Amino acid sequence: MRYFYTFVILLCSLCATAQPLQNWVEQQLNQPVLQGAWWGGLAEYSDGKTSELFAVQADTRFAPASTLKLLTTAAALHAFGPYHRFETKLYATANPSETGTLKGDLIIRGGGDMTLGSKRVPGAETYQTVLSKWVRAVKEAGIRKVDGNIYADVSIFEGPAIANKVNWENMGNYYAAPASALCFNDNSFAIHFKGERKGGQLAQLEDFTTPNVPGLSLQSFVTTDAKNKKDNAYVYGAPDQYDLKIFGTIPTTANGFTIRGALPNPALFALQMFKEALIQSGIEITGEPQVITTAPDYNTLTWLYTYQSPQLKDIVLLVNKRSVNLYADMLLRHLALANGQKGSIQNGLAALNQFLRKNNLAGENDTVIYDGSGLSRDTMVTPRVLVNTLRFMANGPYFEPYYNSLATPDDRGDLLVLRRFLKSKRQVENVRIKGGTIDGVKAVAGYVHDKDGKLVAFALMANNLATNKDESLWRIHENIIKKLLVQPESSN
Repeated sequence: MRYFYTFVILLCSLCATAQPLQNWVEQQLNQPVLQGAWWGGLAEYSDGKTSELFAVQADTRFAPASTLKLLTTAAALHAFGPYHRFETKLYATANPSETGTLKGDLIIRGGGDMTLGSKRVPGAETYQTVLSKWVRAVKEAGIRKVDGNIYADVSIFEGPAIANKVNWENMGNYYAAPASALCFNDNSFAIHFKGERKGGQLAQLEDFTTPNVPGLSLQSFVTTDAKNKKDNAYVYGAPDQYDLKIFGTIPTTANGFTIRGALPNPALFALQMFKEALIQSGIEITGEPQVITTAPDYNTLTWLYTYQSPQLKDIVLLVNKRSVNLYADMLLRHLALANGQKGSIQNGLAALNQFLRKNNLAGENDTVIYDGSGLSRDTMVTPRVLVNTLRFMANGPYFEPYYNSLATPDDRGDLLVLRRFLKSKRQVENVRIKGGTIDGVKAVAGYVHDKDGKLVAFALMANNLATNKDESLWRIHENIIKKLLVQPESSN
């Protein structure tokens, strides 16, 4: 009987703590920014027990935007481990003659390294460095002339390069770059505009891109805006489309302005750059770059070189802290490969859903997922799925790299979604967040340590917002997170 009374007292204590917080959160939602919108949120302690701090529509599906990356990276860490590296291999179809002529082809075997030729991840190298290593490997093999073609084998992936439901406005831009078994330079390139001091003028393009993309045609309808200092220009184009159009506005500037577009065919571009690097190094090539989707028998080929990516934990850090959509959507395809299937979007989604169901993180109707990054507006998950995943990771073997991949409020990554924390520097070290923003959606999820040092997992999601320019929604989320920091509060 004594234990029963102790349990009752403890239960009443938890209710006394949680109920005022529940009421307080609900009161925060009575603000104009949420008029006509949907909002859901959940906060629970991550100690392995179910102890809700508050719940508002926690089992309603919402578009998560980039908070979806919390699911993709959790699944990837469990599929591969934090120290996994992705490999890109270079082969020759024959040995060179005594005079150095390769009567055959060079083949780059794409291994789905999303960081290849990018300097964004610690330990990664620029595409120029990658090219120089490939050229050196060819020379060290004694090859001075290639009497054949150079191929990119992209056979480990199949299906569309961009996930379903990604809208046309996003598709040609760097943040929606197509996935490829052979990525290169973040599958993007820089577009340069000439300087223009007056607003309302047609923005003139420079006659080059960085790097130069062979066969590319750009047509700009962009105008300058003297009042807006943000980039509001959008590149319109689909994978394998080389005639691109640009609409929108860019700021007035004396020194020019740069935006980034998505490469139409990253694997072909990598081959074109490789051929150019070989020629510049004095190696003659008689054939042309070609992308193939059927793998040759590599047991019959001559291996020349293997390039390794940085470790997965460092890639996950970029996915979550810098919200790189390409890397997340590539990881989704790798989940399929880990299951022994081709790296398609559908196979990746099946693997992700299998991870969620196997670990009791989501029920059958809790998710409708179309991509790995959250860029698709039709992707939906419940706040509870996000919190379940955060709690699961907090009690698993990969918590450290997962936790460290999330931004602090004073981190310049993840869009500075909690800007007001910067003013007071209030316990920013006790907050880790993943933010997400697409049209009509603002969400944030992550962890806080309360005043007793206990870890809390939370998810706060707003959908159907009338505008993304109203920053007051982020202030609501900031205030809720600050309230979690001072739990448990006295009920007196």
